[in-house]
Order: sequence, then C-alpha cells, then structure tokens
Amino acid sequence: QAQLVESGGGLVQAGGSLRLSCAAAGRSFRGSAMGWFRQAPGKEREIVAATNWNGDNTYYADSVKGRFTISRDNAKNMLYLQLNSLKPEDTAVYYCTARAGLTLRLDKNEYDTWGQGTQVTVSS
Repeated sequence: QAQLVESGGGLVQAGGSLRLSCAAAGRSFRGSAMGWFRQAPGKEREIVAATNWNGDNTYYADSVKGRFTISRDNAKNMLYLQLNSLKPEDTAVYYCTARAGLTLRLDKNEYDTWGQGTQVTVSS
C-alpha cells in the first residue's frame, strides 16, 4: 500500500528555517506529481507548493514565494520543502501529497495519496 510519511516539523522562531521531508513507500512516485499543503486551525487546507513528476515545473503560493523551495529526489523516492524566513502565519500542519499523474495540480481534490502531516509552529 502506498504511503507518505512526513518529518522535519517543529517549533522555530520567526525568521528561522526548517526542512520538511516526505518519504514515499509502497510504490514508486517517480511518475507522480507531488505537493505540500498546509492546514491551520479553523482554516481550509491550502496549497503551499507543488512539483511535476521530474521537478522541472513547480508552483508556489504567493504567500510563500521566495521563502520556500520544493524539491524531489526520485532515486530516493523523497520530496522536500525548505522553509526559510518563517513567519508566525506559517504555523500549520504540513501535508505531503501525490497524485496519479505527471502534471502538478493546485486543487487538493486532484491528489489521491496523503501523509499524516507534520506540525510547524513559528513563534513571534
């Protein structure tokens, strides 16, 4: 069974950095577009960043553009999100996700495999 497992979340001060990792298991995700979404308490789950199957096409939400970087290592079946210049409003549970298709999508309903999430908390 396909699984995604996130790690790397934690508590960090504003201006700090974190690197989230997503380990894929159960099948190869080389042919899958993947992404990171986040959900803050009382809010909808929103897209943060996404990448197509080989990483040469990426998308970033305006709120994180220039601060976050998504990358993938298909040889290791891994997805990453580098978070720099963190702000308190970045506080949320971050989810790794994959879809059965090569091209990235912005709608969470287009993704069919989800991790359990990792908490990122940014203090002011």
